[in-house]
Amino acid sequence: MKTTNTYILMAAIVAAGAFASCNKTADPKGIDAANLDTTVSPKDDFYDYACGGWMKANPLKPEYSRFGTFDQLGENNREQVRELVLGLDRNAAVGTNEQKVANLYDMGMDSVRLNEQGAAPLQADLATIAGASRDQIVELMATLPGLGVFFGTGVGADLANSDVNTMYWGQGGLGLGDRDYYTDNTERAQKIREAYRTYLSTLAGLIGYDEAQTKRFTDNVLALETELAQNQMTRTEQRDIAAQYNLMAVDDLVKQYPSVDLKHYFEVQNLNVDTVVVDSPKYYAVVAKALANKDEQVLRDYMTASYVSSAAPYLSDDFIDAGFQLRKVMSGVEEQQPRWKRALSVPNGILGEAVGQLYVEKYFPESSKERMLTLVGNLQTALGQHIDQLTWMSDTTKARAQEKLANFHVKIGYPDTWRDYSKLTIDPEQSYWKNVQNAILFNQDYNNSDYGKPVDRERWLMSPQTVNAYYNPSTNEICFPAGILQPPFFDPAADDAVNYGAIGVVIGHEMTHGFDDQGRQFDKDGNFADWWTEADAQAFNALADKLVAQFDSIVVAGDTHANGRLTLGENIADQGGLRVAHTAYLNSLNGAEGPVIEGFTPDQRFYLAYSNVWAGNIREDEILARTIDDPHSLGRWRVNATLRNIDPFFTAFDIQEGDAMFLPEAERVVIW
Repeated sequence: MKTTNTYILMAAIVAAGAFASCNKTADPKGIDAANLDTTVSPKDDFYDYACGGWMKANPLKPEYSRFGTFDQLGENNREQVRELVLGLDRNAAVGTNEQKVANLYDMGMDSVRLNEQGAAPLQADLATIAGASRDQIVELMATLPGLGVFFGTGVGADLANSDVNTMYWGQGGLGLGDRDYYTDNTERAQKIREAYRTYLSTLAGLIGYDEAQTKRFTDNVLALETELAQNQMTRTEQRDIAAQYNLMAVDDLVKQYPSVDLKHYFEVQNLNVDTVVVDSPKYYAVVAKALANKDEQVLRDYMTASYVSSAAPYLSDDFIDAGFQLRKVMSGVEEQQPRWKRALSVPNGILGEAVGQLYVEKYFPESSKERMLTLVGNLQTALGQHIDQLTWMSDTTKARAQEKLANFHVKIGYPDTWRDYSKLTIDPEQSYWKNVQNAILFNQDYNNSDYGKPVDRERWLMSPQTVNAYYNPSTNEICFPAGILQPPFFDPAADDAVNYGAIGVVIGHEMTHGFDDQGRQFDKDGNFADWWTEADAQAFNALADKLVAQFDSIVVAGDTHANGRLTLGENIADQGGLRVAHTAYLNSLNGAEGPVIEGFTPDQRFYLAYSNVWAGNIREDEILARTIDDPHSLGRWRVNATLRNIDPFFTAFDIQEGDAMFLPEAERVVIW
């Protein structure tokens, strides 16, 4: 439910109704004609028409499995952050954020030291795992950073009482990430499993296993992970929130499943947890059975594989290459990212707000917050208009929807209070991996310390430099970090239609997440509660099912279809974002007509700008991987499939029956 690869807004809004600073530009920019492929008719394939020029000018580089305008913005952002990190004082006082960020980056860049160390940073922990008895495994899971087997726990807002934090228990522990890679019998899935076997064998050799040990190791890991995968929920099943809210007493779980001693698991983390929300009781029972009955060597091999895989990105080049060879098969990427990008991602993640504080000081002025709040207000007004005009929803539910919309908590740019990293030690005398382990424990303690406390609604779930945005249903908040405030999402030199079509749609998208198939199940305060009449819920579900069917019918590659149920929330938000942003743009005109710029009407520029946000090239392996595990539709279908439900789009480009982009009015789906 955290969203999506969605995006934000702008630094130049000085009037409540429109992008006033843009309007003062003598010749506001329209659509970049270089992005278009005019050999394609917009009536036949709007995505290729709107984005074909960009796609031809930006062929995939070997290091990417996908590259689009969103990734291009990410590259620009990464260069900005790199400049900041390289400019830090390498003699900064020990314990300062500057020292921690600089040292962590430099350790990642020191290939000579990493290659000299090889597997040495792992040996003490590997010995601990190798000597672990069955009764010690749960304690290791709780205390050994980098060990991610069987399940995970974490603190978050209680779905039934969003004011208080509770403990969650969730399925996990698969080296390939998603259960379908183990359960599918397609040729591609079999190829990935074989590549995973090779990966495991390589890791075994790097930590000193002989041929017989390596075969035992790989066989044991694959067999156990496959058994776990067969009993896990699919990603589509995980969209059922109610099915995953199973509040259970820890004492009862320990009595029923003594092999999963959760009481001890929490005690060694200095926590006194009475109840836990279990996402899948069925899977919990499978984990308990495995811990009770599997041969101890099988369990040790499984733990070893998880631990070494976690550490591999922070070790010598041969460990890193092993992971890259697996990723090549899974995504089709051809070349490893340069070291500086990989090294930069570590402090950018571990010390996200420390880096973010530097970032906003240089790239995001304080004045931008208020300007962005103005635009968000414009979109809220437009969404309120849409709610009022719905024909399928009763007045009772409309009133509650308006209450939720009015209660949105808006976060712009960066947090008001920066996170304190003073208790995290970054010591360049220790190994790179050891420092990462320290950070894992630091973040684990940070999360656990919230257990039983009131929810901090001012806490951010993304760092300011992140090129993304999100809606969080448990706090009913929309958040737009500073990192996204650049073209093509917002361009201060562009005209209003372009900016509303890009950043305006992104804002509307995040707002609509509050009313998608999952977000709609949370009330204005963030509680998982049913505020709908039964008839309205049925009407919503009927419309959602039609949208699912539309996307299910799409063939993404070969004979593989899109997963309309998995992507439903994002598809609803895309459609809602488009409709709401278009209304907000029309409101900004105050009854006047927008200008024609370079031959394009305002509506044409609006839909072209939206499409350009999703311009990109992607490898077939990446298409297939994302179809399994990404809740977002592919860029092509975020454009072509979504626009076919938008009435003004047909008018803007004179799309008629018989055109490939045409969809009969009776088959169009309008939800928000």
